[in-house]
Amino acid sequence: MIDTEANTTITTIEEFIAQIKQWYANDATFKAGFNQAIAGVQTMPSETSPSVKHDWKNKTIADLCDFFNQWYVWNPEVETGLEYIQRFSWLYYENPKGLEFVTTGTGLQMTFLFVEVNAGKMNSAVSIPLVKTWQDALGKTVMDEYVIPTGGYTSFNEFFSRELKVPRPVSNPSDDSVVVSSADAIVNMIDDNLSITTPIDVKTQQLNVLELLANSDLAVKFEGGSAVSCILMPNVYHRYHSPVAGKVVESNQDVAGEYFGIKDFPKLINGGNVGYGYDYSVFEHFRRGYAIIETEEYGLVAMIPVGLNTISSVIFNDPFQDIKLTDTPVAIAKGEEIGYFQYGGSMNILLFENGVFPSVRIPQGQIIGTMAPKNPFVGTWKDLNGTIITVALSSTHPGSLAVNYGNGRGPFIGISDSTITPPAIEVNFTDDDGIKTGVTAEYGFEINWNNGTKWVRQ
Repeated sequence: MIDTEANTTITTIEEFIAQIKQWYANDATFKAGFNQAIAGVQTMPSETSPSVKHDWKNKTIADLCDFFNQWYVWNPEVETGLEYIQRFSWLYYENPKGLEFVTTGTGLQMTFLFVEVNAGKMNSAVSIPLVKTWQDALGKTVMDEYVIPTGGYTSFNEFFSRELKVPRPVSNPSDDSVVVSSADAIVNMIDDNLSITTPIDVKTQQLNVLELLANSDLAVKFEGGSAVSCILMPNVYHRYHSPVAGKVVESNQDVAGEYFGIKDFPKLINGGNVGYGYDYSVFEHFRRGYAIIETEEYGLVAMIPVGLNTISSVIFNDPFQDIKLTDTPVAIAKGEEIGYFQYGGSMNILLFENGVFPSVRIPQGQIIGTMAPKNPFVGTWKDLNGTIITVALSSTHPGSLAVNYGNGRGPFIGISDSTITPPAIEVNFTDDDGIKTGVTAEYGFEINWNNGTKWVRQ
């Protein structure tokens, strides 16, 4: 358990670094835990993108301090928001002692303090320049969907939890049998036979409902039920809404828990199919909240917002913050906003009673996702100078690509190879210094070129 009252005077990165050094010098358990974590570091997979690599083998406590300092100074962009989370995750990737270090004792306290210090930065005016970076990356069309306060956003977290000008339409608002997505999310079915206390392995999925719901007396209602995950990516709308209509009979926005500890982060990301086939039992112990909704005909539905790495915030709106079973239930409409996440990884887990929600079903003609081009380089990109570049299949050179710059450069002819990892592209820039090669990174959102430049997918 995290002692949130300890070290309350630590508000700056300098004080945080000093605390780590003090722990290592004076706390034998912390020192041993870190050293054992380093001794257990595993080799990163060969296909790991250079942008998220960090080799923790043989690292010292000074290296850990330097890493946290660099992480704090670093500003995430839309396409790179997960970089440092992944770099840190190699410390405990398939490493039991690494997981133990960041999820127990003083090591857990360390992650809590870093999250608090980083949150202070993201809640302050210091983070305002980052807002402009993200607004430019998202583009005017996307930003026109959101409310921008008079005078602009006062912090990055205010921007990150931005509100929509026009609420998303809610499917079949008068049909209580229809469940709607709780957020802009990647949705996966987790389990269709939930266990209350003993994790049941179903296609690598394990959930302990009692743990998720912080020992709620209502957890037993979900025995044999089903669960759905809704994972939010950094560039989307970060407010979450009720998936059903009914009455909130119990809620808790502040279930203390861990901040880091996903033992196989690449598997969670899964090449863009985020969360599919992942063991969700780790999230039973993460910082989270929950709301349990009683419906008229379909039993109870639970929604568990989980705050993941970096800031791990879960914020409920009034009057949904802390409802006890002895309180008067609070009515809620399908699609009504319950709360929001601030910067960091985030997801919702939905729980249903036995036999109520056996599968994810989508009516004909409705969106089930978006497709990426078969060729990973086809699309619109932006270079480090802000110039827009389009890459398309060449109409004059069959099997090749045509590269055109928004400032009039091009077309240049290129070839690509998607059969290798990572996929590679070679382009002959005839007005420059000839042939350059690039490879995809950040799950296809970037191209890193051999001359040191970078393109980011738009």
